[in-house]
Amino acid sequence: MPKSSRRLTRHLAAAAVTIGMLATSLIATAAPAGATAPLGTKSLASVLASDGDTFDRNWYDYDVLTQAVGAVLAAKPNSPVKVLADGTVPLTAFLPSDRAFQRLAKDLTGKTYRSESQLFSGLAGLLGVNTIEAVLLYHVIPGATIDSKTALRSDGARLTTALPGGTIKVDVLSQRCRLIRLIDADRNDANPLINPWAFDINKGNRQIAHGIWLVLRPIDI
Repeated sequence: MPKSSRRLTRHLAAAAVTIGMLATSLIATAAPAGATAPLGTKSLASVLASDGDTFDRNWYDYDVLTQAVGAVLAAKPNSPVKVLADGTVPLTAFLPSDRAFQRLAKDLTGKTYRSESQLFSGLAGLLGVNTIEAVLLYHVIPGATIDSKTALRSDGARLTTALPGGTIKVDVLSQRCRLIRLIDADRNDANPLINPWAFDINKGNRQIAHGIWLVLRPIDI
C-alpha cells in the first residue's frame, strides 16, 4: 500500500473511533444563520438511488458514492452515515462524482481505473470501511440546509462537518459565475469546486446537496 494510503487509513481509522458518538448529535446541531428550513422530507439516499443504484459509463453521476454509502451501512447499520436516509434531519452534503473518486484513486495508487465497479472495489480494498465512513462524514454538514443562494453569500465561512474535528472553508471565487471552492484539510492538493450545474440537488427538502469535482480530504496526505 502506498505511503499516502497508509497514512490516510491510519488517521481516519483513529477518527472513526469517535464517530459513533455523533449518531444523536447530528439531529441536535444548530443550523448556521442564513440556512433555509424547508419542510420536505425526501432523503438524499433516496435521491442517490433513484437512477437505479448501479454502475454505468457515466463518470459524472454518483454511483461510487451511492455504493460507498450502502457498503458502510451494510457493515455498520448504526453508522451516523444513516442520517442520509432520514429526510427529517436537516443537512447539506457535498457529493463527489465518480470522476472525482477516479482521480482520488489515481492520486493514492497511481492507477487509473477504467470502470466504476473496478474503481469501487479498488478503493474499498485499499481504504476499508472505517476510512470510507470517515471520508463520507467529512462531506456532510449536519443541521443546516444550505442552498446555493446562501452558499454564494458565505465567503469565508467555516463549516463544521459530521466527522469529529473536521471543518471545510467556503471560498466564493465568483458570485456571478456561481464558482465556489471548498478548502479542505489537505494543503498539498487541489481543493474541490462545486459543480455550478449540480447545485441544489433535492431542493425544497431538509436535506440538500451540491455536486463537487474532487473528493474532500480530511487530512493532509
